[in-house]
Amino acid sequence: MDRVYLETKVLHTDDGAVEGFAWKYDQADRIGDMIAPGAFKSAQMPISMCAFHDLDDPIGTWTSAEDRDGGWYLKGQMLVQDVQRAREVRAFARAGAIKGLSIGFITKKAEPRRGGGRVIKELELLEVSLVTVGMHPGAVVTSAKSALQALELASAINRATAHIAAR
Repeated sequence: MDRVYLETKVLHTDDGAVEGFAWKYDQADRIGDMIAPGAFKSAQMPISMCAFHDLDDPIGTWTSAEDRDGGWYLKGQMLVQDVQRAREVRAFARAGAIKGLSIGFITKKAEPRRGGGRVIKELELLEVSLVTVGMHPGAVVTSAKSALQALELASAINRATAHIAAR
């Protein structure tokens, strides 16, 4: 599975709704890859929303996607009412620890790109993850409600990790 990390503007709400650009077509990512408009045409909704590309760690679903404003725009729902991990990921996003989206896919058709990297013309999308740092430059998580609660959670996790490591 190919993974392309994309920092993007991701809007999220307290009820777990998430939306943002998964890819901007006019910009290469940090390793020089670009995805051509139309490459996502075979994507079937809903698509798994994972935490950090861990296929064993789904936190919701992407329910709609469209080409708009020069990119591929997704809307989805973290399952914050039903899944503890989704609540944790939402807290990290609020605190600014999770800043991007990353697509997991299998390349079906690509061409070398002048200057390095590839132009991906066709792909099979497997999942779209929320990640700490994306590969695509210039986009960040913009909504961070209840950041104090998220920082308290992060502090508790760090204390627990230190306690376990000390054993």
